[in-house]
Amino acid sequence: MKDIQWQHIFDLPLAIESFPYVFQGIWYTLLISFAGMGIGLILAFFIALGRMSKFSILRWPARLYISFMRGIPMLVFLFLLYFGLPNVGIEYGALTCALIGFSLHSAAYMAEIIRSALTSVNKGQWEAAGALGLTYWQTMRLIILPQATRIAIPPLSNVLLDLIKASSLAAMITVPDLFHRAKIVGGREFDFMTMYILVAFIYWGICSIVAVWQDRLETKYQYTE
Repeated sequence: MKDIQWQHIFDLPLAIESFPYVFQGIWYTLLISFAGMGIGLILAFFIALGRMSKFSILRWPARLYISFMRGIPMLVFLFLLYFGLPNVGIEYGALTCALIGFSLHSAAYMAEIIRSALTSVNKGQWEAAGALGLTYWQTMRLIILPQATRIAIPPLSNVLLDLIKASSLAAMITVPDLFHRAKIVGGREFDFMTMYILVAFIYWGICSIVAVWQDRLETKYQYTE
């Protein structure tokens, strides 16, 4: 332990000096994470309904979509969008590809979470709503979704945490996020270890804030006696 040169593992002056530049990438990280979560959540809801449908024409495409997206790595999907689509005449910027990629990929996971939450609501709730003359969408909006939301919050929050961490993959297609900027400084200063440790703490801080928000949401939606 005495022979370890700690300044070669973490250079504090370099980390402090580089922090403002690296931190500028947080806006891309948050945009990709939260926009991917929001768009993916909307898609996931309808995919989940399709997955639950009694009609095969809706059910099987939803199952195939979920299987495909959950079966390929996020990085591979980003490369297909950014490097592959131009080969067929479709070209998007790096940020657009990241937003599309994270939205579509996360939708598959959230669709299964939503489906599980919806099916966990007692079927008697549907029967009671039908007896009151409520339509399908009225029942879904007023009765089923409020109950399913409480069940879905913890796993959906975990998806958001995974999105925040996985957003670092966008650096591989040149999105100037936190990780991309940390790599630039690391290459310039020949000290990747310091920059990787710095960016790790930044991601940890973001995820910690989201975890607090998750706890508050769970408290808000839990049943009260």
